[in-house]
Formats: sequence, structure tokens, C-alpha cells
Amino acid sequence: MFIAQAFKAKHEFWRYLVGSLIVFAASTVGQVPFIVVLFIKAIKDGKGLGSISEDTMYSMLDPNLFLFLILLSFAVGFIGLFLAVKYIHQQTMRAIATSRIKLDWKRIWFAFIFWGTISSGLVLLDYFYLSPESYEFNFEPQRFIILCVIAVALVPIQTSLEEYIFRGYLMQGFGMLAKNRWFPLLMTSLIFGLLHIANPEVGKLGYGLLVYYIGTGLFLGIITLMDEGMELALGFHAANNLFTALLVTSDWTAFQTHSILKDVAEPSLEFIDMVLPVFIIFPILLFIFAKVYRWKNWKEKLFGEVHEPANEDYKIIGEDSYTNQ
Repeated sequence: MFIAQAFKAKHEFWRYLVGSLIVFAASTVGQVPFIVVLFIKAIKDGKGLGSISEDTMYSMLDPNLFLFLILLSFAVGFIGLFLAVKYIHQQTMRAIATSRIKLDWKRIWFAFIFWGTISSGLVLLDYFYLSPESYEFNFEPQRFIILCVIAVALVPIQTSLEEYIFRGYLMQGFGMLAKNRWFPLLMTSLIFGLLHIANPEVGKLGYGLLVYYIGTGLFLGIITLMDEGMELALGFHAANNLFTALLVTSDWTAFQTHSILKDVAEPSLEFIDMVLPVFIIFPILLFIFAKVYRWKNWKEKLFGEVHEPANEDYKIIGEDSYTNQ
């Protein structure tokens, strides 16, 4: 039912292409404050605009200001997505997020707390026992409090926009194009992973890191299709980015923050760094989620065809999937 909900909206594929351009345009407009502040800072420092590069821009602004300005573009992008969904598809934001009658916040909070606890525990395990020499204690109370305010307010907007686009909007769009489930799962995961190619950590560690990003996209897409909604993906993604921003930073990642710890180890991509999350941790999480939410019919939900349901089926399935949890 999750992908099939798009049948109730205007779902010609060209609409999804136009909608994606609107989101991109809105996000670009949202980057204007960042560009203006960066140019003003360059002029004050007596630097020419041509001297601004990807490496220098991180050092030109305070990390808290940098983070705020970068995340601001996602908030504007959300406005673009809302306008595209409402006016191009005549659809609701709820309909691209879940097959239930409303967002299931219990699912969102479960995934958020569950993965937040695990990911934070892994970082602390590494800091205290496995490789303490790789970290510096970076805690500055005043700057950390400001970071907390910015991160708590805006990081969930950033992660939610990505989920609404990839696990919601484009998942349904590619589903309408192919009339199956495996194609949108594969396409959204590939696009999600490849869009991270410009991240500074990819430049430092190499293109092998894209295995992690594409694998993460597959994981989030699978839990969305199996659960008939992206609530678990929303919670997981928010926890992943928020706790990372607050706990650990480095000089070569996309999020450079006044976090509690700083990773000072020489950046390197080991084979285990890709195998552990994608082929061990994510399958374990899938098993746990499947047990908690009693997922069945894996083959049908991940590889089956998408058919337009009868009109009366929308309400029945939507109500059952929410009230029976």
C-alpha cells in the first residue's frame, strides 16, 4: 500500500522530475545566506572570492555558524518539497511518508532511541577501550550548548527531508514508473549513495566509502517497504546524524562541529569499515525490526508488483496497519 498510495495522486513520472527540480531550486535558494556570509567573511579577511575553496571554507567560519547555515538550506528545501507534493501531485505529505492514517511517532521514537543508544555506545566503546589514542576530548560547554540547540532544531529537518525525498517521494515515483518494488528500492539507494560523492570524507577515504552510503540507502529502503511507511527510517536517520554531530567530529567530515570528542586518527578506509555496518550491523537491525513489528511476505514486499488497489482498500488497509500495531 505504501507505494500504491501514489495512484490516488497525479503520478505521471514527469511530475516527479519537475518536483525534484523544485526541491533542488529551493535548496539552492536556501544556500544563499551561507554564500553571502562566506563572501562577507572573505572580504573582511582581505581574501579574494577566488581564494575560497572547499578546504578553506570550513576554516573561515565558526563550526556552529557553518552548521546552521548549511542546515538552513534543508529547511528551505522542505518548503519546495511541500509545494511540489501539494500542487504538482495534489497529494499530502502524510501520503508520501506512510500508509497509515497518520505518522506513527512510536515507531519514529523507537528507531531514534534504539539506534541512538547503539551508535553512541559504539563511539564510547571505541573511545574508552578500543582506540582511545584516536580521539581528543573536545568539550567546550558554551559552544557545545549552542551546537545542541542548532543540531536538535535542524538536523532532524535535514535527515527528514532526505527520507521524504528518497524513501518517500522518489520511492513512489520510481514505483509508479516501474510498477514494482525492487526498482525503486535500487534506484533510490543508488541515487542516495552517489549524492554523497561530494562529501569531504569521500575525498579523503576514497570512492569505496560509497558502498556504505549505498548500503545505508538499501537498509533504509528495505525497512520502509517492509513496514509500509518510513517512520523507522526517519528515526534511524535522525539519530545517526544527530548523535554523530554531538559526539564526535574531525577535520575531514561533512559535519565539523564543537562536539564532545574529536577524531584525530589518520583517515583510512579499512575493509571492515564497510563490511561491519552494511553486512553485519544492518542485517541484525533488520532482524530486530522484523521481530518487533512482525514483518512477513518479504519477497512480495521487496520484489512484488505494484497494482492500483480498489478505492475502498485504501481506508481499510490504512486503518488496519495503524490500529493493529
